[in-house]
Amino acid sequence: MSSMKKFRIAVLGIGGVGGYIGAKLALYYENSHDVEVAFVCRGAHEGAIREKGLRLITPDEEMTVRPAVVSSKASVIGVVDLLICCIKSYDLESSLGELKSSIGPGTVILPLLNGVDGPERIRKQFPGAEVWEGCIYIVSRLTAPGVVTETGNIHKLFFGADKGDAAKLLQAEALFVQAGMDAHLSPHIVRTNWEKFHFISTIATLTSFLNKSIGEILADVVHKKMLEDLMDELRAVAGAKGIDLPNDIAVKALERMASLPFDTTSSMHSDFKRGGRTELESLTGYVVREAKAAGVNAPLYEMMYEVLKAGSK
Repeated sequence: MSSMKKFRIAVLGIGGVGGYIGAKLALYYENSHDVEVAFVCRGAHEGAIREKGLRLITPDEEMTVRPAVVSSKASVIGVVDLLICCIKSYDLESSLGELKSSIGPGTVILPLLNGVDGPERIRKQFPGAEVWEGCIYIVSRLTAPGVVTETGNIHKLFFGADKGDAAKLLQAEALFVQAGMDAHLSPHIVRTNWEKFHFISTIATLTSFLNKSIGEILADVVHKKMLEDLMDELRAVAGAKGIDLPNDIAVKALERMASLPFDTTSSMHSDFKRGGRTELESLTGYVVREAKAAGVNAPLYEMMYEVLKAGSK
């Protein structure tokens, strides 16, 4: 990495995920001669970060960081080397469209979204860009303008690319790890993403459909069986796409769900309860569409999707 030109990282969406990643990067590289970090956000959140910095609260520490750049405008952000997308899946195309001039010929785009359709959608919008794949396991929320609170004790980041630039991938892993992040360059990133999708898609769909917490679902024999059936349908879709999920993936997912507080729910369920926009298309609709394309039966997913679609914005 040359000291003549800084390696520029922009984090798009400073919510629970982007706020955590952005804070870690901005703190470590605050006085770096080689790396510059920009936050892409808007409204009251942007104003609060400009005025007081971004406050990150975790079980172990509390920090306030001030990134080199905070803006919602591509003209202010400038061209970046690495664009990390941490927005809601329904805002993907519009948000990237607004940052078009920040995406140069050498820019790498790394989506960390709920769902597995992000990279494909980005490649369609920016055919010439290098697009990686990734996912993060974290429990983190935007709790006030300029304040992000991380409450779990897990924050594992996985990323990679089947056809990515090997040197850039290793450089990014080093940048993440140096900043204190539990980041891993995965040689099987598509499968890794689908393993997380198996967990998120099934529970987001069912908590939203039943309007119940994870604890309530697991405590009811009928509802738990519905969850297991959704897992079977999703695994069949993955298999049809050539993605071989582990044999014990359902058992491990159920164990993880059982370890969560009883009233824990999914972010999609929370969005439905608030009456806001939801990630239904990426978390549920995508499975239905891929099942039909592969000739796989997914009756439970299909029924729940139709019901939820009727009640979504």
